[in-house]
Amino acid sequence: MADRERLHDLRQRAHDAGIQGNSKMTEDQLREALRKVGKGAEPQMAKREAKR
Repeated sequence: MADRERLHDLRQRAHDAGIQGNSKMTEDQLREALRKVGKGAEPQMAKREAKR
């Protein structure tokens, strides 16, 4: 259950950061995208780069 809660939290943080449509992203992809947004990247660009 903790894994589901952690993933849900990451998805919520990604949504709050402007990364839309993140439901099919893995935990690692979400973390990478959030890290990029934290460094100033545009949310959708960070999403595209993380999904490579």
